[in-house]
Amino acid sequence: MASTLSFETYLDGIHEATARLREEAWQAGSLATVPTCPQWNVGHLVAHQGMVHRWAAGVLAGGPETDTEEVEREGLETIDPGVWLQDGCDELVGCLRAVPADADVAFFMESPMGGRDSWARRQCHETTIHSIDALAARLGQRADADEVDLSPGFAADGVDELLCSFMPRRRFDLRSSSPVTVTVHSTDTGDSWLLSFGDELPVAQRDRTADHPDAAIEGTAVELYLALWNRGAQIRWEGRDVLSLWRDRMKVTWD
Repeated sequence: MASTLSFETYLDGIHEATARLREEAWQAGSLATVPTCPQWNVGHLVAHQGMVHRWAAGVLAGGPETDTEEVEREGLETIDPGVWLQDGCDELVGCLRAVPADADVAFFMESPMGGRDSWARRQCHETTIHSIDALAARLGQRADADEVDLSPGFAADGVDELLCSFMPRRRFDLRSSSPVTVTVHSTDTGDSWLLSFGDELPVAQRDRTADHPDAAIEGTAVELYLALWNRGAQIRWEGRDVLSLWRDRMKVTWD
């Protein structure tokens, strides 16, 4: 992968995804079920995203620890969830802009960039994925890649974050009793990743491939983005069924 996106692109992405989430949530209605997060209705989805924005802003500002349960209750009880969501987005972006690019900001995952930009990247894709959840709620089913307004480069960056930052974390326990190699290829951007599973923590390598992998996964960048975030199923694969293991273990949740 040649490069990540710019800091300003991530900030724009947070704003754009928040606007999409607001619009889709309003059209779906607060009581609509979210097919991609069936334990939630749209009201819960908006409250969760607004909480995450405020929590991240608090971390960046160095303030007291956010009472996340109280903030979610506030989001569920507010008379105007859309405005409440936007207020949290604006607070987050303001905090990100206030952090110098070279500041020593702690981040909770491995990342190819500094702490400030890593937080911007994470919140950008966090909000984008949940805007796709809101779209699914309006549609009453998972959205296809052609129904999602994302550029290939943006989607490839989100795939990279998932594979290289989230996947190796111990909490997901993504292991196999025997060594497995998997290639992931984006057909429209040309990006590729080589994944290695075994009895140790998994490893992802950018811009790598293998002549004889145990499994090969490919799709457009947006198809990969949706499928690997467990929001779609339009990708293609050959060889060993690693997708079942992925869908069982790679569930990014708030806890």
